[in-house]
Amino acid sequence: MAEERPGAWFGFGFCGFGQELGSGRGHQVHSPSPLRAGVDVCRVSASWSYTAFVTRGGRVELSGSASGAAGGCRDAWASEGLLLVLRAGPGPEALLQAWAPDSALRGEPLWAHNVVPEAVEEDDPGGEAQIGRLPLLPCARAYVSPRPPFYRPLAPELRARQLELGAEHALLLDAAGQVFSWGGGRHGQLGHGTLEAELEPRLLEALQGLTMAEVAAGGWHSVCVSETGDIYIWGWNESGQLALPTRNLAEDGETVAREATGLNEDGSQVKRTGRVEDGAPAPFIAVQPFPALLDLPLGSDAVKVSCGSRHTAVVTRAGFTLGKYGQLGHEDTTSLDWPRRVEYFVDKQLQVKAVTCGPWNTYVYAVEKGKS
Repeated sequence: MAEERPGAWFGFGFCGFGQELGSGRGHQVHSPSPLRAGVDVCRVSASWSYTAFVTRGGRVELSGSASGAAGGCRDAWASEGLLLVLRAGPGPEALLQAWAPDSALRGEPLWAHNVVPEAVEEDDPGGEAQIGRLPLLPCARAYVSPRPPFYRPLAPELRARQLELGAEHALLLDAAGQVFSWGGGRHGQLGHGTLEAELEPRLLEALQGLTMAEVAAGGWHSVCVSETGDIYIWGWNESGQLALPTRNLAEDGETVAREATGLNEDGSQVKRTGRVEDGAPAPFIAVQPFPALLDLPLGSDAVKVSCGSRHTAVVTRAGFTLGKYGQLGHEDTTSLDWPRRVEYFVDKQLQVKAVTCGPWNTYVYAVEKGKS
């Protein structure tokens, strides 16, 4: 059997506030670059202007517009308005603290709450780098929002396993592999076929009968991975983050033939049409309000997914693929509306195990492939 060696974290994308993205200089890192502290980091949470790193020794370190460090930590979750830190408490309890990002983790937190964790689940293979469960609390009966009210209970029957927050919406994966969504829906990010908001968690009926393993919420789009490795994606496609044809990118390289508006049979909104290979009009998808099955290159099975404001990152069993916006790790700033593998990890003989996206950047945990 091949053995995997200890891995490291890599970063790429926007770093205009000085947040660490490998050894990059300036405002952007176009290609994956090792983090200086990557060997010791086990979890990463990135906001727009700063990033929180959690080390294996239980230390939280901030980089970017916010700085500071604290020990005795299990997890951290970064947002522009709130920094959540989960600290070890007496016995099985944990202490959740909410800090102002500019506090440098000094003085007193904005508020604190004792939580009793559920049984700890085993990590996935390579799971030392598994992304933390915040903003879902360890009790799985509540989550924390960056906006008041900060502490938000969940109905017990939801049996939450994972919870992700977008700019205006929330996604929840329950113990049975079902997906629920609520919040703002003006970009179709809830997946219910409309652009209406939902005040309470609502089951995604389009995915019933399919068991999901993971969910991710972007700024205004959503993604989930099934247990069989399929990717379902929906919401806003303004920058091609759904890997569906988008007008903005077509206008950069093609002539737009004519304008059209309305909805397709599946409810997806058509903004314009362009040309396809045979010259017939082809629709551009601006909003996809129902989950769409994404065809990955070479039939790859997905295992992990994460979303930024306008880009999507997918880890497959065969490698690492990124969907669109800005710095995608392809050594340039080209935007894409189709999945493309990040060749850096292939060239370096690295196997990607985890990925987490900030709004405009991406962090990846990879291990050196073992030799049989």
